[in-house]
Amino acid sequence: MNEKTITGEDNMRDHYDFSKSIKNPYTKKLKKQITIRIESETIEYFKKLAEETDIPYQKLINLFLRDCAQKELKPSIKWPHPSAR
Repeated sequence: MNEKTITGEDNMRDHYDFSKSIKNPYTKKLKKQITIRIESETIEYFKKLAEETDIPYQKLINLFLRDCAQKELKPSIKWPHPSAR
């Protein structure tokens, strides 16, 4: 056995011809991993909902956010008036 076989470093081009390959048309639909801080209660809500619906909680959160984006929903935030503090 040579060194390439042992380490798995065979050059893929030696075995496959990618010259006529096409770009993946679904790359724009791929999900992007991000880091986000979500309150524990919110995560627990979606985890409970996930058990009820048999849909993974992260997928539920994504579906919910996508629905909001498609409907162009905006949060309704009412800050307390400074004199009320």
